Amino acid sequence: MGKYALGEIAMHIELSIVIAAFNEEVRLPMTLRKIHGYVTSRKLTSEIIVVDDGSSDGTAGLTEALSGDIPELRLISYPQNRGKGHALRTGVLASRGGLVLLTDADLSTPIEELERLRPFIDNGSCHVAIGSRALAMSRITKRQPWWRQGMGKIFNRFVKALVINDYSDTQCGFKLFTGETARSLFSKAHIDRFAYDVEILALAKKNGYRVAEVPIEWINAPGSKVHPVEDSLQMLKDLCRIRLTIGAQNKTTDHGNLRNKTVILKTGLSDVLDIKKGSVDFD
Repeated sequence: MGKYALGEIAMHIELSIVIAAFNEEVRLPMTLRKIHGYVTSRKLTSEIIVVDDGSSDGTAGLTEALSGDIPELRLISYPQNRGKGHALRTGVLASRGGLVLLTDADLSTPIEELERLRPFIDNGSCHVAIGSRALAMSRITKRQPWWRQGMGKIFNRFVKALVINDYSDTQCGFKLFTGETARSLFSKAHIDRFAYDVEILALAKKNGYRVAEVPIEWINAPGSKVHPVEDSLQMLKDLCRIRLTIGAQNKTTDHGNLRNKTVILKTGLSDVLDIKKGSVDFD
């Protein structure tokens, strides 16, 4: 474990930030320093949970070493690679925060974008706020290669046809939950690899949780761990598994969904803008 073992801190933790890391010794140090700087400047009582998903490089040792300078940093590590979904499930179920943020090891969505998602949770309008790269007001600073964008579009069509059609972008790694919601949903989840997002959103709708899809800034970072053939086939297989275990969640429910027609874009403003569907990158 990292500097703090489970249950060691008695104080209230406002925010848990969970990062799945597989062979991330190059990108992770800058990411952790940026997150630490952000939570420190905002005076957030937080924990940063890095789940080392069976890395073969120095990810675990480097994270352990950084915990000396980043006191809120915690490490969970296991020897065999199990997949991003498994790693995030492990981290979420170990979290203690009133809010739980999932973010990627490359910080392709800047940590400051938390301020776009958090108002939807704080005002009680939803239980989950997910970052989206495919809305009219999303800001894509650097796009993925054309072939990965194409893979994303194809996958998104399968998601809408087989499981859930409420969202323009299910795969953005930047997602905020109330702590109770996150731990409840991930305790029910079973998908270990990249289709975990779809399972979580399908479970959220099935269990009556309100979800907002919010435009964010996103910057493509090199070094993706997605294999274009093997992971694509696995994701399609996992979609079928989600369809069998949870069922299609494409019918409108009484509790509704903030993504269906409109989304409030900025804190403190009453502007409500129509959503225009866009493309989505494969992440």
